[in-house]
Amino acid sequence: MSGAALGLEIVFVFFLALFLLHRYGDFKKQHRLVIIATLLAWYLCFLIVFILPLDVSTTIYNRCKLAVNSSPAESNGSYVTLAPSKQKCFKPWSYIPNGIMPIFWRVVYWTSQFLTWILLPFMQSYARSGGFSITGKIKTALIENAIYYGTYLLIFGAFLIYVAVNPNFNLQWNQLQTIGIAAANTWGLFLLVLLLGYGLVEIPRSHWNGAKRGYLLMKTYFKAAKLMTEKADAEENLEDIMEEVRKVSESIKYNHPLRKCVDTILKKCPTEYQERMGRNMDDYEDFDERQNSYPSEKSLVKLHKQVIYSVQRHRRTQVQWQILLEQAFYLEDVAKNETSATRQFVHTFHSQEPENKIIQYFYTPTVEWYWECLLRPWFYRVLAVVLATFSVIVVWSECTFFSTKPVLSLFAVFIQLAEKTYNYIYIEMACFLTIFFLSICVYSTVFRIRVFNYYYLASHHQTDAYSLLFSGMLFCRLTPPLCLNFLGLTHMDSTISHKNTQPTAYTSIMGSMRVLTFIADGFYIYYPMLVVILCIATYFSLGTRCLNLLGFQQFMGDSEMTSDLIDEGKELIKREKRKRQRQEEGETRRREWKERYGNREDSTRNRVVHTDQKESSFSETNTNRPLSKYTRSNGRTERDRIELLQDAEPLDFNADSIHDDPLELDSGR
Repeated sequence: MSGAALGLEIVFVFFLALFLLHRYGDFKKQHRLVIIATLLAWYLCFLIVFILPLDVSTTIYNRCKLAVNSSPAESNGSYVTLAPSKQKCFKPWSYIPNGIMPIFWRVVYWTSQFLTWILLPFMQSYARSGGFSITGKIKTALIENAIYYGTYLLIFGAFLIYVAVNPNFNLQWNQLQTIGIAAANTWGLFLLVLLLGYGLVEIPRSHWNGAKRGYLLMKTYFKAAKLMTEKADAEENLEDIMEEVRKVSESIKYNHPLRKCVDTILKKCPTEYQERMGRNMDDYEDFDERQNSYPSEKSLVKLHKQVIYSVQRHRRTQVQWQILLEQAFYLEDVAKNETSATRQFVHTFHSQEPENKIIQYFYTPTVEWYWECLLRPWFYRVLAVVLATFSVIVVWSECTFFSTKPVLSLFAVFIQLAEKTYNYIYIEMACFLTIFFLSICVYSTVFRIRVFNYYYLASHHQTDAYSLLFSGMLFCRLTPPLCLNFLGLTHMDSTISHKNTQPTAYTSIMGSMRVLTFIADGFYIYYPMLVVILCIATYFSLGTRCLNLLGFQQFMGDSEMTSDLIDEGKELIKREKRKRQRQEEGETRRREWKERYGNREDSTRNRVVHTDQKESSFSETNTNRPLSKYTRSNGRTERDRIELLQDAEPLDFNADSIHDDPLELDSGR
């Protein structure tokens, strides 16, 4: 089993990252380099979270083995004996041989840092560039990142000058490396506490509110009103951009040097706009530079960038609107079925996607009713209580993890109790649950936040390349300080525990933070206490209230604006529901018409064809008779009448458009 657990987790984490990226990204439409870079960033960050508990259990075993093999006289060296008893140490099932973990952490950490500080910012600018060539996109990306790279070089230079001026330091490569790691972790820890304070309160509260009857439905109405406004804005913006594209396409003819750029822009437009512009374009006219003023290449680059952004935004709002409609219809069905006497879940509309037969066999309407109407609210309440308990433990430990005598951090108490009995399964499970909960609080906030329309992770393959790359940057910057914070909570970091014990392989890669004492003994210890203030602010929704005052509508139960948007969203859902019902009724009538008259039309068609064959054979044998042409014409008239009857469809009296003009009705007849 040596190294088998490491290999299994490496494979499992890869498929987990691939699944999440497939949910948010679009493998078919987005560039392969964007997909690969984002997948690598997510994969490395998730890998650190899953592998770190194995590092902790291996370190505890190494400490035990060192303590058993060392005598009290030899324990005055570099390591202190933790277990002076001569009992044999049990090797954990997930033990990783010496020498593997340091190399593994070094490769993972420095690869993630290269991604987040150099490659991903460059690829962000490259993906959003409107250039028509690779050289143009690279040039634009370098110009946009000049200020970005210069800022971080200035910060690193400030740290370097501080260490060089201080006479207590002898500047070496290892210390210089530690300064860079400290600067990156300081930036990440600053953002980590902000996101963690929000997630510790919002995740339990969202599950508790999800158990309330009608809460999710009201929030869905609120989202529908906001999304409709965004959808209309996206459609209007797309129309304006397409109008500019049409003017440019009509002005730049087929033999113009910039026509290739215009064709590239047209390929990014929706299909219906491409067909409309293609019909109105006359390629037989030559261009004349003396008579007409043509747009420059720089303006075409800007237009190309606007087209990419507007088309992506329009497509995203359309998909999100359909998903929100399905969610609203389902929540309305849940509200109706709560009072059902038959205890069978009845859907208003059938699912548009084919359901799995296995799921359909086990998840019957009766099972669905018990789950949605009875069990699910209680399950959400119990889960919310468990998550709230974890949040309280995390907040308490963040405020007391610096205390070693006595040990006040609850996570450190759990790990030390398990360390005495060398229960490695318990140690790994406790470490995994702790760091997994911290990761959920931080990463879920990254998936939830939205910075206007520049950064937004939308599910169902609707996230643009810029947002995917930005999320990879955030993950790579947040994960290392998150793991260091976890090791501090469990007192596995010698900087926190103040013990000269064997460190974990992850801590050894980070280096000793004693090079910068004001960070190791100050910022890393006291700044995480700020999570208490952030949790209180999140609990009272101070951030939501501030955004509401600034004009950004947020869901608040005691707000008049929220009530108006809920009413507006309710009317929008009703309108879409009536439209869906009319469509299904029309399809049902057409299906019934075909089932009722389809066989009769087929038999009539066969009888007419048989009669035509007889008449044609009769006319061929009697070509001298003048009456044969009338027989053929009558047969053709009969066939035309049958075809008209076959194409006729039942009238839909609930249709949206009804002809009131009698002239149109007469012409229709």
